[in-house]
Amino acid sequence: MSTISDRLTEIRERIASAARSAGRDPAGVRLIAVSKTFPLESIADAFAAGQRDFGENRVQEALPKIEHALQKIPRSADQSIRWHLLGHLQTNKARKAASAFAVIQSVDSVELIHKIDQAAADTHHAPELLIQVDLAGEATKFGTPPAEVPRLFEAAAACRAARVVGLMTLPPAPDTPEDSRRWFRRLRELRDQWQASGVPASMLRELSMGMSGDFEVAVAEGATIVRVGTAIFGSRHVEL
Repeated sequence: MSTISDRLTEIRERIASAARSAGRDPAGVRLIAVSKTFPLESIADAFAAGQRDFGENRVQEALPKIEHALQKIPRSADQSIRWHLLGHLQTNKARKAASAFAVIQSVDSVELIHKIDQAAADTHHAPELLIQVDLAGEATKFGTPPAEVPRLFEAAAACRAARVVGLMTLPPAPDTPEDSRRWFRRLRELRDQWQASGVPASMLRELSMGMSGDFEVAVAEGATIVRVGTAIFGSRHVEL
């Protein structure tokens, strides 16, 4: 039976191969190990295998993991973990998230940007933010429609502590990896359009797209961040 270390090695090799096939430098793609619902022991195993970026969906689940990470991971090493919030963030949890996560990938409103930035400034943190772009208009998913994203860039320009650094999307669940391609391509095209219109390149540095079933297609379409969970940790535990 393969281990977390084995699976991480395989995923990294597949990312590198997809990047080279697209004429890209594999170093330009960051792997997020999506650890939601998995115990701290699994995170420690991945950390021991060299993984440093971990993604969680819920603030209430993530905070105990972050707080107790030192029980499994040495203090000096723990400091190099980068925690990413991937799931929807309610404004009333913005203060906790701003101080706990290095990256919040699910920003979807001007109000949320203001709340995170205020909390970050108050607590002397500087989280990076990604705007979640809703491309498919699915009622069950969050995100900002493309037409409204420029308003978020305007709000980000006034931030004192938090920094918008890119875009994230969560397309419809694909039957095959190729089903996701058009959504990934669309996000890249929007990024290029917004940059051409004058949005600072620093706000468009990252494209977070692609998960366990389609991350190679995402890399081919320009992803700088891929979010992989089950392909690393195995079958996901049921979320409560």
